[in-house]
Amino acid sequence: MKSRVHPKYKTKHRIGNWSEYDRALVQRGNLTIWISEGAIKSWTPAGTGRRGGQHRYSDLAIETAITLRLLYHLPLRQAEGFLRSILVLMGLDLEAPDHTTLSRRSRDLDVDLRTAGLRRGRHLIVDSTGLSVVGQGEWAAAKHGGSGVRGWKKLHLGVDENGQIVAEVLTESNADDGGTVPELVDQIDGRVRRFVADAAYDQRSVYEVGKAGGAVVVVPPSSASVAARKSRAHHPARDRVVAHVRRVGLRTWKKDRGWHQQARAENTVFRYKRIIGPALRARDPGGQQVEARLACSVLNRMMEMGRPASYAVR
Repeated sequence: MKSRVHPKYKTKHRIGNWSEYDRALVQRGNLTIWISEGAIKSWTPAGTGRRGGQHRYSDLAIETAITLRLLYHLPLRQAEGFLRSILVLMGLDLEAPDHTTLSRRSRDLDVDLRTAGLRRGRHLIVDSTGLSVVGQGEWAAAKHGGSGVRGWKKLHLGVDENGQIVAEVLTESNADDGGTVPELVDQIDGRVRRFVADAAYDQRSVYEVGKAGGAVVVVPPSSASVAARKSRAHHPARDRVVAHVRRVGLRTWKKDRGWHQQARAENTVFRYKRIIGPALRARDPGGQQVEARLACSVLNRMMEMGRPASYAVR
């Protein structure tokens, strides 16, 4: 399929650190797993002293099992067996959480998004994608002869200028893209200097968030955009963008404003679906939230091993 963009407008890139990046890609498949002394000591939590059953496994143990499940695409029972075999091979006197415990505890697990090299004043590049999910209703419909239509949820990702995931939000499929921007921005440690997204975020609320935080909003106006006060998306900054696009053209505006940086978010979405998969394995909403955040942490960990250093070829 030929590109719609004329070849003379394309910029070719080359990877300057290919040998290092190649070794990093190979290292991502390394099966060497080790458990630190601190993790071993905290594997079984101390009793709370309260009445009722006590947890046999710490949150760290549950998080480890769920992470291995995501990384190696395992059902819960196989994830239990996989972790158990690792503990046996390492000669550790530890037990692996059973699959029912993993399913129950993952709903309320409190996990943080793992990032590296955080620095203030970053760029926030946003995009969203759909992740399919099979609920009880769809499964029952398929079992009894129905169509079994698959449901799906929407994952909103915010990456920095290096392609690292710095914010994520999992919503229902009918959620508005622009409505998730405040929550994404709140997850950033420090000031966002520049916000980049596609035309789906061409909304007044997005410009309001950018104005409140002092960020430059780089969002192309939609095809039906109108720079007038009668427009529901009216905002002074947006009106200036619409007028500028009409004056110089959309292609020139994108090049001048550096909008093509948005491809970093699109590439991150591709990496998520390629490595983690296009579907959510958990059925409980809480478990799905935890799964999405752990998956983003896995992708960031892979980027820590090495990333390509590309440069434009004139």
